[in-house]
Amino acid sequence: MGHIVQKKLPSALEIQKKFPISETEKTAVKQHQNEIKDILSGKDTRKILIVGPCSAWPSESVLEYAEKLKKIAEKVDDRVKIVMRVYLQKPRTTIGWLGPLNQPDPFLAPDMELGIEYCRKMMVEVTKMGLPMADEALFTHNDSYFLDLLSWVAIGARSAEDQEHRIFSSMIDLPVGIKNNTAGNIEIGINSLIAAQYSHVFAFHGNQIKTTGNPHAHLILRGGLSGPNYDKVSIETVIKSMDFHKIQNPGIIVDLSHDNSIDPETGQKNPLAQPKIMHHVLENMKKFPEINAHIKGFMAESFLAEGKQDIKKCQSLDNVVPGLSITDGCLGLKKTELMIWELAETTE
Repeated sequence: MGHIVQKKLPSALEIQKKFPISETEKTAVKQHQNEIKDILSGKDTRKILIVGPCSAWPSESVLEYAEKLKKIAEKVDDRVKIVMRVYLQKPRTTIGWLGPLNQPDPFLAPDMELGIEYCRKMMVEVTKMGLPMADEALFTHNDSYFLDLLSWVAIGARSAEDQEHRIFSSMIDLPVGIKNNTAGNIEIGINSLIAAQYSHVFAFHGNQIKTTGNPHAHLILRGGLSGPNYDKVSIETVIKSMDFHKIQNPGIIVDLSHDNSIDPETGQKNPLAQPKIMHHVLENMKKFPEINAHIKGFMAESFLAEGKQDIKKCQSLDNVVPGLSITDGCLGLKKTELMIWELAETTE
C-alpha cells in the first residue's frame, strides 16, 4: 500500500483540552493578531520583527529565549511589534530532521503524538508570557493543534506555489506572510498573494467549504537562486507589481536570513550578516518614503547562542549545546538585541 499506519493521533480538541489557555490569554492572542493586521494595513505605524530560533528545540532553551526576548520586547513595544518564531516543522531540501513536532527527541524514533504534546505544552508557556508567536504552515493538516495560539503564520518558499497552502492562507483569520519561491521569483510570490486574498471552494477535513479570502496576506522577500532581493530595485519591482494586481494591504516583510544572507564568497548563509542587511534596508526606507510605507518589518533567525551545531556529530542529548541551533545558523541574543534597538530607533 505504500505506507503503514503506526498509531492513531489524538484530535486537536483533545490536545487543546489537555493543554488549554485561559480566556484572558485567548483575548491577548487575538489582540496580537489585530495589531499585526493594523500594521499591515497602515493603521499602526510600528514595524514588525518576527524573530527567534530556526527550529523551536529544545523546549527549555526556547522558553529561556522567550523570557529574555519578552523583556526586550516590552522596552520597544511602542515602535516595534516583536513576534517570536516558534517553528515546529522544518522543510528540507532533501531529507533530514523534520522538527520537534515529528521528532521531539532527535536521537529517538519519530513520535508525533509525543511531538504534538511537547510542542503544545511549550507554546502554551510562551503564550502565558504574553509573547505573540509565529509558525510556518508546512503540513496544513497539523496546524489545528496550534492555530489558536498563533498570531502570524508563514507559508515557506517550497510551499508558496502549492494550491493547498494558498487556499489555507485564504481560509484562516490570521495575517499570513508568503515567501517568494526558492528560485527567487517575485511574480510567483505575487501570484500567491492574489490566490490567498481570493475566495475559494475546496474540501477540508471532510467538508466542502468556501473561504473568505485573506486581505492580510503579504509577501516575504527571502532571496533565491538568483540572489538576494532586499535591494532597492527588487523592492520597487514588488511595489509596482502589487499595485498592478491591486493587492489589498500591500505589505512586504524582508527576511534577513535564508538566501538573502548568502555570502557571495563562500556561497554559505551567514547569520551574522542579518543586522547589516537590515541596516541596508533601513537606509533605503529613510531615503524613499514609498519603500518605507510598504516594508512592514523583518524576519530574523536568532537563538541564545550564535551559529549552529551539527546534530549528527552528537552522540546523545548530553552532547547537544543548549540554545545553539541544530538547523540554520542563528544570530546570538546579544547581537539580536542591538539589531532590535536599531530598528526601534529608526521607526517613528
